[in-house]
Amino acid sequence: MRELSIAGVQEGAHHSARCGAQRTSPGKRCIVPVCWCFTAQVAGTGRMGVLLRRAIRAAGRPPVWLGMALVFDAAIAVVAVSSRRSIELSGLLGVAPLLICARYGGRMTSLAVCYALALCAVVTMVTNTSGTETSWRFGIAAAAGTLAVLVAVIRARRERALISISEKVQRAILRPLPAELGGISFACHYQSATTGAMVGGDLYDVTMTQFGPRFIIGDVKGKGLDAVGRCASVLAVFRDLAFAEADLARLAEQMDARLSEDMETEDFVTVILAEFGPGEARIVNCGHPPPVRVTSGAPGLDVLAPENYVPPLGLQPHPVRKDITLKPGDRLLFYTDGLVETRNRAGRFLDLDQHVATALAAPDLNAAIRSTVRLLLDHVGTGLADDVLLVLCQPIDCV
Repeated sequence: MRELSIAGVQEGAHHSARCGAQRTSPGKRCIVPVCWCFTAQVAGTGRMGVLLRRAIRAAGRPPVWLGMALVFDAAIAVVAVSSRRSIELSGLLGVAPLLICARYGGRMTSLAVCYALALCAVVTMVTNTSGTETSWRFGIAAAAGTLAVLVAVIRARRERALISISEKVQRAILRPLPAELGGISFACHYQSATTGAMVGGDLYDVTMTQFGPRFIIGDVKGKGLDAVGRCASVLAVFRDLAFAEADLARLAEQMDARLSEDMETEDFVTVILAEFGPGEARIVNCGHPPPVRVTSGAPGLDVLAPENYVPPLGLQPHPVRKDITLKPGDRLLFYTDGLVETRNRAGRFLDLDQHVATALAAPDLNAAIRSTVRLLLDHVGTGLADDVLLVLCQPIDCV
């Protein structure tokens, strides 16, 4: 989820429920929608701002980082050959392995060391230097390379250990959705924007209660591993209260009261609570992107936006339950803002259009989810900037 202020959240009550209805004009500061029910104040710099943010993200990707390090070493070698200070400059050839060890393991860093030593040899032959000068040049590159390989190996081992621990913790926090529960079939896809993390700021769960299957989907402020603890708190409260409160709207208010005790001033959680019954679904939306219904035999998608804006948990919501009819063959897609707020290279969001409707209408629920994810990844063209969660459900007797 984007880092929104409370003022930005409250301002969303006065704007369109559809994301992307307004656009920021270059060089101006304005209020623009960032999800279905929120707005945020953005210092708009137009297309240049989008390109700058994209360039910064691209520079941090391992292949780009590797290329920049190798080009940097090559540039040092060229300058060393063309200047009279070849000894001092060529000593910087050990910089590339030191840069590469921050993104790659020992094997790739070792290759970078060989690359640096090869450049040292080229500089030596072209400048026709020998003796102490050559030993000094190779010694600096070799020492820096050895340190880089050591750092890369230690970092890779620690990362593997941390990932293994985090996977176990994350599996305990986000339990896999059952394929079937209480007459409802589920399919799910969760992809964290944080490398090495299975989950981030998005959450979900489903449990069977005396009131029927109850489902939650949400998005906490922030993303990545920093948001995992907040997700755990929300899920723990849901699992504790879902069996006790019969009214779904009252359940949301009780969750807000419990969670607000430990929330900071700027913290909030967008959630949807859903309860399934024969031929219908009862939904309470607290500031979350609205679900969409795929109606059997009808084109397009039905966006089930609430009639009135309701703030997220943490901001004292008073939601109203919305009852949704589920006819034979109908499906409901719940999702987080990573689906509709991810920009492509042209700066455009993914539209929930006929292409998405066609993907969601696949005969199998899991195939429908996979097709939707492919549409999203094809739209983005690069790595995801936000966590993405998709949950597709359908009555079992209609599958």
